[in-house]
Amino acid sequence: MSDQQPVDVCAAEEIEDGGMRTVPARETGWSDAITIFRDGDAYYALDDTCPHEKASLGEGWLENGEIECPVHQSRFSVATGAVACPPALRNARAHRVEVLGGRVVLSPGRLPGDVG
Repeated sequence: MSDQQPVDVCAAEEIEDGGMRTVPARETGWSDAITIFRDGDAYYALDDTCPHEKASLGEGWLENGEIECPVHQSRFSVATGAVACPPALRNARAHRVEVLGGRVVLSPGRLPGDVG
């Protein structure tokens, strides 16, 4: 992933508090779509594909800092990608998100401690 460049996704206010936005791979040039989550002033990003059953996490349910997969109800921390509830056994890959000049910018790579 190190050769992938940061991507300007959208204006920060376009993702409402408690909301999410899935960015297709064709828009980032990355290998997977990425879903960005907003919790207050914090933004988080995970690979969109659930590591358990290949479903779109962006079609899941976001609650209390976790995203629930719509297929088998595995839950993942949006901050780290860590499995919060099985049946998934592998973490989702987390990415860095920054708000720069009012824009949401997505950067490739794993967060410290991410083993997904």
